[in-house]
This record gives sequence, C-alpha cells and structure tokens, in this order.
Amino acid sequence: MEKHCGEVKTKTPSPFAGHWRIVSMSAWEQDFIDEEAEGYVEFGGKDQGQFHFGYVHGQMDCKLTTRDGEPAMEWTWVGNDEMEPAQGRGWAVVMGDELHGMIFFHGGDDSEFVARKRDKPASKPKKP
Repeated sequence: MEKHCGEVKTKTPSPFAGHWRIVSMSAWEQDFIDEEAEGYVEFGGKDQGQFHFGYVHGQMDCKLTTRDGEPAMEWTWVGNDEMEPAQGRGWAVVMGDELHGMIFFHGGDDSEFVARKRDKPASKPKKP
C-alpha cells in the first residue's frame, strides 16, 4: 500500500487529509497563533503538507505511521520564523474530531497543538 501525507491509496480516505484550524497551542496564545493569518496545519498529497501560525510558516515532508497502534502522521519541516530560516519536526494523531500533536523547532521551542478540521478560509478580497 502506497502512503502519502494525509492520503492513503485505498478506498478509505485518510483522517488527516485536509485543512485543520489551530485552536490552541501550549506555548502561544491564540492572538499570536492568528497574527498573520488563521493558524493552520494542512495535509495534502504526495507526502507534502504545510502549517502557519504567528510568524512561522513551514513546508512538511510527511509519513503516515502509527502511535500506540493508532494512525499517526509524522513530519520534518523547513520554513521560516520571523523571516529567519527554521526547521524541525512534528507529529499528530486524530482524536475524535480534533487533531492533537506537537511541533518542534530544531534547537529551540516546541509546542503541543490542537486543531479542528474545516474548509480553507476564504482568501482576503483583492483591492480594486
């Protein structure tokens, strides 16, 4: 069976696929999480995903795995934090209708997070 970030090539869709709105983080308040845009984690196809919270944006290289016998997603990421290069790793599991996980910065902070699935937010209207 071929496995991709958020997508498993079977008839059952992956519980990870899609856009997840970050609703809490252990290290930062919601105002910071939503500073530039609504904080999110997104799993797409072909082992890829992305996240954004505060001034942090990361591109993820994902692998579907298991934790305690349950489906889990693990990833490494590269991106930026306040326009400075940043990298790290993370993991997540689906618990009910929420995504629970951790994001780690290489040599720096880490934070638990909780996210809820939702459609992508509408893009900001273009100025005339």
